[in-house]
Amino acid sequence: MNALHRRWQKELFEPGWLGLFVNPFFFARRGLLRELRPFFAELTGEVLDVGCGRKPYRAHVPAARYVGLDLDTPELRALGGADIFYAGGDFPVADSSFDAVVCSQVLEHIFTPAEFLAEIRRVLRPGGVLVLTTPFTWDEHAQPHDFGRYSSFGLRAVLERAGFEVVAQRKTCADGRALVQLTSAYIYKIVRSRHRWWNLFSQLLLIAPANALGGLAAWLLPANPDFYLDNVVLARRPAADAGGGTGAGQAEEGA
Repeated sequence: MNALHRRWQKELFEPGWLGLFVNPFFFARRGLLRELRPFFAELTGEVLDVGCGRKPYRAHVPAARYVGLDLDTPELRALGGADIFYAGGDFPVADSSFDAVVCSQVLEHIFTPAEFLAEIRRVLRPGGVLVLTTPFTWDEHAQPHDFGRYSSFGLRAVLERAGFEVVAQRKTCADGRALVQLTSAYIYKIVRSRHRWWNLFSQLLLIAPANALGGLAAWLLPANPDFYLDNVVLARRPAADAGGGTGAGQAEEGA
């Protein structure tokens, strides 16, 4: 059972051929991983994963030390991924204490993005990097804590106003896969229930065929860089930046 559970978790964030049949977010998750891969090599030294969940990308990051930070809720504590919990607002992490930060699919849930990005900049050392992802085209989720969507231009502006240098930007599924993924997500939301076997049946009957059409749609339909699922950004705190504010104290790992 443990092996089956591990395979299931892997298919959720790194879907292979099996994910085509069991993952309603097949193209979104594959697209994120594909566009993140070129940036993983930048995540070296001491790395902080903000909004870490289960740390789905930990195995890909060549960090000497990898620390997960998440909100202090019963649900997130139950995931078992975070090393540090906080109540929102200031991170319980000292100034300039990390070489890199990864923050994936979190910014859309932050009502005060300027303050949030200022905290990320504060805990980064000068010259440190931020790898960040956030949706552009997606439905409301994790309601009521879903506050924003970012175009590539809006995200660049928000990051630059927060004192970051944007090094590179990438877009996921900027082709027919975006249409198929939105269709699969729509079906998933309207048919899912509290019954696990019904969910599996509906996945195989309705969503798997839609997923199977995704590759064909991507091949048949022209790419469209203006219509895509997610933004993936590599940014940097300037090396000459001596600012960053007053820290909230040393992190209490496992707090």
